[in-house]
Amino acid sequence: MITLALSKGRIFDDSLPLLRAAGIEVLEDPEKSRKLIIATTRPDVRVVLVRATDVPTYVQHGGADLGVAGLDVLLEHGGDQSLAGGAVGLYRPLDLKIARCRMSVAVREDFDYAAAVKQGSRIRVATKYTHTARQHFATKGVHVDLIKLYGSMELAPLTGLADAIVDLVSTGSTLQANHLLEVEHIMDISARLVVNPAALKLKREPLRALIDAFEAAVEGR
Repeated sequence: MITLALSKGRIFDDSLPLLRAAGIEVLEDPEKSRKLIIATTRPDVRVVLVRATDVPTYVQHGGADLGVAGLDVLLEHGGDQSLAGGAVGLYRPLDLKIARCRMSVAVREDFDYAAAVKQGSRIRVATKYTHTARQHFATKGVHVDLIKLYGSMELAPLTGLADAIVDLVSTGSTLQANHLLEVEHIMDISARLVVNPAALKLKREPLRALIDAFEAAVEGR
């Protein structure tokens, strides 16, 4: 049995065409079913539904053989290195080029971010991506106090909790609606295929076939 970890929402929806290209159809709609383990048209493949932030953990510790997770989640998880680098955690063979967005710094319209950085001011930054934000500002030599939040990042600058936020941006419409400006692009984000290294050894042929089918589907888009 091959177990694939997916999260509900955009990643699940964007993964369906890739699964179809591999000859796999998911038999139930997760938005209508309460099941957390869903069968597919292949009796040897099943899908487990977990929170997006839990996908790397399930794959790393063997709860799933492979999964689909955003680069943002993988960087925070810290297990995003490839086997070629000697990492024990996760093998990341493929950028699926789905669920694309970007990670950016945003501030209130009336906050002069450039001046604050130039003057060496200590900036309060709200984010759930503390690892990535810390690395980004350290590279720039910007002094920050990081405030960990899990949702509604846009509220932090509006209420005075923080001067800036680091968050994912897709269209930018939410920022605009809350009078925030995107002032710095940190990186582009997309979903990656991650594989448990032990599973790849034990189930090499079926997993390799699945990875190859995903890769062909990505290249054919």
